[in-house]
Amino acid sequence: MLLALAGLLCVSRPCAGDDTNHNPVLRAGAACEISLGEVSDRTAQLVISPLDDQGKPAPIPTSAAFGPFPVTEKFRGRDIVGTKEVQVANMRFVMKTQPLTISVHRSDGTLLQELVLEDTTSGGMSFHMDAPVYGLGEGEHQFDRRGTNYEMINGQHGWPGLLATHGATIPVPFLIGADGWSMFVRGPWGQFDLRGQRGLFVPRKRTPGGEPLTVYISEWDQPADALAEYIRFTGHPVMPAKWVMGYMQSHRTLLGPQDAVQIAQTFRDKKLPCDAVIYLGTGYCPLGWNLGHGSLEFNTNSFPRPAEQIKALHDLNLKVVLHINAAPRNLFGSTMTEESTSPFYIGNYWKRHLADMALGVDGWWPDDGDELPIESRLARHLCYYEGPLQARPHTRPWSLNRNGYAGASRYGGWIWSGDTQSRWATLAAHVPVGLNSSLSLTPFWGSDIGGFVPTRELTGELYARWFEFAAFNPLFRSHGRTWHLRLPWGWNTGEMGPIEDRDVVDRGELHNDKIEPICRRYLELRYRLLPYNYTLMRESFDLGLPAMRALWLHYPTDAEAAKIGDEYLWGRDLLIAPVVEKGATNRHLYLPAGTWQDWWTGARVEGGKWVDRPVDLATMPIYARAGAIIPLDPIRQYTAQPVTEPTNIRIYPGTNGDFTLYDDDGQSMGYRDGSDASTIWIHFHWNDQAQELTMQPDPRMKKWPGGARAYAVEIVGADSKAKTVSFVGNKMAVKL
Repeated sequence: MLLALAGLLCVSRPCAGDDTNHNPVLRAGAACEISLGEVSDRTAQLVISPLDDQGKPAPIPTSAAFGPFPVTEKFRGRDIVGTKEVQVANMRFVMKTQPLTISVHRSDGTLLQELVLEDTTSGGMSFHMDAPVYGLGEGEHQFDRRGTNYEMINGQHGWPGLLATHGATIPVPFLIGADGWSMFVRGPWGQFDLRGQRGLFVPRKRTPGGEPLTVYISEWDQPADALAEYIRFTGHPVMPAKWVMGYMQSHRTLLGPQDAVQIAQTFRDKKLPCDAVIYLGTGYCPLGWNLGHGSLEFNTNSFPRPAEQIKALHDLNLKVVLHINAAPRNLFGSTMTEESTSPFYIGNYWKRHLADMALGVDGWWPDDGDELPIESRLARHLCYYEGPLQARPHTRPWSLNRNGYAGASRYGGWIWSGDTQSRWATLAAHVPVGLNSSLSLTPFWGSDIGGFVPTRELTGELYARWFEFAAFNPLFRSHGRTWHLRLPWGWNTGEMGPIEDRDVVDRGELHNDKIEPICRRYLELRYRLLPYNYTLMRESFDLGLPAMRALWLHYPTDAEAAKIGDEYLWGRDLLIAPVVEKGATNRHLYLPAGTWQDWWTGARVEGGKWVDRPVDLATMPIYARAGAIIPLDPIRQYTAQPVTEPTNIRIYPGTNGDFTLYDDDGQSMGYRDGSDASTIWIHFHWNDQAQELTMQPDPRMKKWPGGARAYAVEIVGADSKAKTVSFVGNKMAVKL
């Protein structure tokens, strides 16, 4: 036994008879084993494992949050004499004890991060945070996370505190430092106190030494590197179906069997684009689609002939999404093919949905779930991904969730921010909430347009401003109580629909004829941007990049941009500055370095400074950067609607630019391996000096699917007219 122990100690230092050189690795006063492993050339795995009574290190608990990835061990030891240096990936780790300190250096010797295991029973770990810190999932205080203690409590807690304005919390222990590091604390669960000069992670468990402290540390040159490493261990997000990029109209209590189809028909009659209708369950409203919480049976008072009614909605080219809640707290399962008789196994739980799937239901809205532990939350996400694939193996599933965790995006689960209040402060808070969620939880995020709970602040103006903002969120959905006011035409009907809460909306607002035209403007813009937006979804799948991007993501050396959470980039090329103040006639905003062009007026503005942009109610400032190449489709009423007019290729001059357009059939699973024969990748390059656009197949395209694609190429602000060309899969140049 003594010989075996001596052998273990020899791993980290030469054996010696003098015990005064023995410096054991301690955490919270308990003996531990420390290991370092290489995950990639940018990421290291640090594990500090307590030893059991037999001297064995505690194993890392498994979690559905993490996909399989290799780890190459670089060091393992139980004591350190002096300092120990270990090269892991592109980083150099320097370790010493008393207290256990792990300094992480870049290849050039500069300090990247320093972790100090406190000599206390808490088992806390401090770390430096000398620049803005982002991440930590959804909700709570924003945007730079420094200055607040995050207790990492999941769900809609603290009513009516931050829930009213910042939404529900889905904490994820992933942080990104603006000075070049990122860190994911896999376990144990704990809280982050970021109020001091150094950050402090404190395990929540009473026996902090009982579970290994497992931390993934990454270094990055560009912020996109941090997101690439994040999806390396949590998995790639999946592509949504193309219809998910359209507008979705949520319903609450229905007025009878005719209501659903009549509202759907109104969208088509008014030519207001829409792709999906979503129905709430009875229990949260007097008359929903089902018989109550957890029910999967249609309510005959609202859907007496569900097959016929769903077909009528499909005939209007609308997808149908149904709300479901009351999932078992102990839901479990890592696949849908396990053998189990438990009703809590996801494969058996899913079978309850089969009759509705057979009627043609297109998507699901798994609500609530605050009480679900992390593994059950992820099991539910998997359930609503693999379950629909069993019924329709060639069709991409979609679900909208209020809960989740890291890794949920690889199951196609989208997340919205929960039951917020209709307040200006809520709209303002949701810009940075969306940015941090996109950096550390999922690239697929959104909110209830207008806020869920009506207050006296719910007016046509607030709704219009929220609608403008949501047109540049991944999820573009309107939902809330007094739900007829959540219809694009609802503010000019004289009524607000069933009142399910306090009657607080000003009756003078119910004949506001300004709102519907504004909604139309942003609906049509959203649908025109479909080829650009769909390409952004592919970037999320490939690279982990969200569509909704903090300015810092593309301007990491701009100290001013690193502070800003109230405006953002939509993809690489568009800057969005939501108007979040009541009665605003001006938007003070920051433009990073370079030339920018006003989307609405075409005016050019030099960046690297703050500017004031006058606004009216119909205008949310949008800027395109010089060199941007933006594809714009003709206006559609739904994403799958065929159009005959060419796609407009809008070039913003001033510098060279590149854009690679991605497209596929919009629904199949072939995007994963390239087996979809309709897939195209077209690379556009703008030579500003020559005033020439080159179009050619991207190397990722295996084969041109045949036929021709018509493009109308134009330079924004130029006197020349658009030039229409036909692209058939061969390299071509368009001189303008």
